[in-house]
Amino acid sequence: MSKESPQMWFVTTFYKFTVLKNQNKADLEGVKSSLESKAQDLNIEGLLILGPDGFNTTCTSTSESALKVWKEWMQDYFQSSGIFFKDSVSSVRPFHRFKVKIRNEIVTIGAPDLVPNLEENHHLSPEEWNKVLKEEKDFVVIDTRNWYESEIGTFKGALAPKIEQFTEFPEWVDQQQIPKDKKMLIFCTGGIRCEKGIYELQRRGYDNVWQLEGGILNYIQKHPNDQWQGECFVFDNRVAVDQNLQPSQTYKLCPHCGQPAKTKIQCQRCDTEACVCEQCLKIDWKKDTCSKNCAYQLELHPGRKGKHQVRVIENLRK
Repeated sequence: MSKESPQMWFVTTFYKFTVLKNQNKADLEGVKSSLESKAQDLNIEGLLILGPDGFNTTCTSTSESALKVWKEWMQDYFQSSGIFFKDSVSSVRPFHRFKVKIRNEIVTIGAPDLVPNLEENHHLSPEEWNKVLKEEKDFVVIDTRNWYESEIGTFKGALAPKIEQFTEFPEWVDQQQIPKDKKMLIFCTGGIRCEKGIYELQRRGYDNVWQLEGGILNYIQKHPNDQWQGECFVFDNRVAVDQNLQPSQTYKLCPHCGQPAKTKIQCQRCDTEACVCEQCLKIDWKKDTCSKNCAYQLELHPGRKGKHQVRVIENLRK
């Protein structure tokens, strides 16, 4: 008797900067309701960030045709053609529900008035990006992502700021005292941070900045095992994708803080296997347990075993 094929999820990541006609909170709540209703009809799961400046989402379905209908509906609903979809397939369920979060900016840099227009602003295709990396010498490559993202993968020779959030990025660049005319290449996961970040850098006087079109996900799809080193962090339960855009076999979510983790431990309280991140391994009550509850119970009753823990951790940092 043959084994059943494993369940697969079709995944797409996309965004659109577009000034919505309805920009106040009450009207955005109405848009949110429409999105949630359509997602429910199509059995779409994922996370969508909605703001006055557009939308940003990663979503998934077990039906490729349903996901196709969703993408077409989104373009019609927002009257936004030409959206760049970064698609992949996953054996890991990326999300367990559909959720819309309303924010002042769909990618927060602290400048809600800064809305990129529809024209491309100094984009480099993966091929053009490679050409610069391999053939030119006078340039600097900068990772615009947060510290926990760049730790598990980045481009060869890239500068990786140890920032906690994107709002810190422009000031970090200023502190590096990079000559304003030096060629600067910036990149992020799917392209959205760079769309806004490049305008902020140009406003600060950097006039030779270039961004990777479609971000890391587009680059890896076109050029796996080339100039990218490691894996690419993603904001869902896959944690990261490898050079083939497949769910990471190395990283899991740390049960204590939700950061990427690869060090396996066996919980002293319940014997559950978990992966704990490097930061939490330095803390006594975290390094030997799979949850805050197990840590608390272990301290109360050293040596007493508890029930095996079964948990689903949803990583909704976006």
